Amino acid sequence: MRTLQSLSLRAAVIIMLLIACAAPAFALDLESARATGVAGEVDNGLLAVPPGAAGDAKELILTINNSRRAEYASVAAKNNLSLDVVGGMMFQKIYSRLPAGTWVQIQGKWAKKAQ
Repeated sequence: MRTLQSLSLRAAVIIMLLIACAAPAFALDLESARATGVAGEVDNGLLAVPPGAAGDAKELILTINNSRRAEYASVAAKNNLSLDVVGGMMFQKIYSRLPAGTWVQIQGKWAKKAQ
């Protein structure tokens, strides 16, 4: 009986480890969020949920936006620029690398990038 308990415990530990290792494979990343249309780029350099999209990426968007805001603030302070200017410049850089079909919001209007 003790051997059976020991095997059951080992099996449970192995299953938990496999699940823990597999979880990141299912996590949503920025590229996947953009490709599936649940996250889009805004002309202020931040991310947002495009129209009609599910809120699946809200946590990812919040995390990335917080990181971007911190970086933009650092660049703005070092170069005596406003956050709006830095965000706009970063959007231009990001936009040039986005694949066609990615949701973007420019001057308040959402559209999919043509090319």
